[in-house]
Amino acid sequence: MHKITQLIATFATTALLLSCFGKAENSKAEDTATSVTVTNVRSENAVFYNSYPSNVAALKEVELRGMVGGCITGIYFTEGKVVHTGEKLYEIDRRKYEATYLQAQSAVKIAEDNLGKVQRDADRYTELSKQDAIARQLLDNTLTDLNNAKNQLNAVNSELIKAKTDFEYSLIKAPFDGTIGFSNVKLGALVTPGQTILNTVSSDDPMGIDFQINETELGRFQNIEHAQSSKNDSIFRITLPNNAMYPIPGKLSVIDRAVDRQTGSVRVRITVPNKEKILRPGMSCKVLVLNDNSGQQLLVPFKAVLEQMGEYFVFVVKDKTVTQVKIVLGPKVQSNVIVQNGLTGGETIAVDGIQKLHDGSAIKIATSQK
Repeated sequence: MHKITQLIATFATTALLLSCFGKAENSKAEDTATSVTVTNVRSENAVFYNSYPSNVAALKEVELRGMVGGCITGIYFTEGKVVHTGEKLYEIDRRKYEATYLQAQSAVKIAEDNLGKVQRDADRYTELSKQDAIARQLLDNTLTDLNNAKNQLNAVNSELIKAKTDFEYSLIKAPFDGTIGFSNVKLGALVTPGQTILNTVSSDDPMGIDFQINETELGRFQNIEHAQSSKNDSIFRITLPNNAMYPIPGKLSVIDRAVDRQTGSVRVRITVPNKEKILRPGMSCKVLVLNDNSGQQLLVPFKAVLEQMGEYFVFVVKDKTVTQVKIVLGPKVQSNVIVQNGLTGGETIAVDGIQKLHDGSAIKIATSQK
C-alpha cells in the first residue's frame, strides 16, 4: 500500500513538472513572437492618375516688331494689362511716312488726269482715222502715249500702296485680344525695321498645356482623342506649381504629327479655360491623366510591402505565423498601392513590424488597421 502511494505521488510530481515546462515553453514562444499590426486585403474603388511634367503655352502669341525705322514717339498702353484687337500700342515717328503717302496720292491723281487726257485724244484720233482725216502716225503716237500713261498710273499706284503700308506700319496696333508684357523700348528709342522687338502679346483664354508622352503611349492618347466628348471631363487634371489642383479639367487638343527621333517622345497639348487668369505662359505644372485601370482594385498599405532584389512581397497571416507571398504592384494611390497579382482579396497581411519578419515567423497581433 505504501508503494502504491509512492507511485501515485511520483506520477503527480512528474505531471506537475511537465505542465510547468509546457507553460514555460508557451510563454517563451509568445515572448519571441514578433508584434505586428494587420489589415485585411479588400477590393476598393481606386481612382488614380499618371503624372506628366508640363508647361503652360499661349494659344496665340506674337512678338511686336517695328517694320519701319524711326524713333518711338508714342506708347499708349499699360504694361501687363489686357489689350484688344486694333488698339493703338506704339507710334513710330510718322511725319516722313505721312509726307511720302501724301506725295504718292498726288502722283496718282496727276497720273489719272494725264491718262484721262491721253485717253480722250486717243478716242478722238481713232474716230478721225476711220474717216482718213488724220495721218496714221499721229494715231500710233497717241496710242503709244495712252499705253505709257496706263503703265505710269500702275507704277504710281504701287508707290501709293507702299507708302500707305509704311504709314500704317508706323502705328503698331494689337493683333488680337490678349495681355501685353513689359515694353522693351522707351520713348525716343530708335527702331530698326524688322529687328527691334518692342513687346510681346499673348492670348489668355483658353490656354494650352504641353507635355511629352512616350511613343508607347501614343495609342492610348489617340483613343482618348477619338472617344472624348465635346465637353470637358475628368480625364485631364492640372496641378499648379503650389501643388493646388486647378479647378477646371482640360481637354485633349493636339497630338503632334511626329515622334521625336532622339527622345522617342510625342508632344501633346490639352486646352483649359482660363477666365480667372490663373495660368500664365511658361508656367510649370503637372498634367494628371486618368489611368485606364481606375476602378475596383486590390489595395494594400504601401508600408506593408517589402522589397527584395527588385521584387515585392507581403506577409500573409495564418495561425499566428506569416507566409511571404510575392506580388506584382501597380500604381500608388495616396498611401496605398494597387496589387495586380499575387493576392486574391480577403487575406490578412502584416503592416507594421514587417522588417523583423521572415517566411514562417511567429507573430502576435497588436491591433488591426482599416
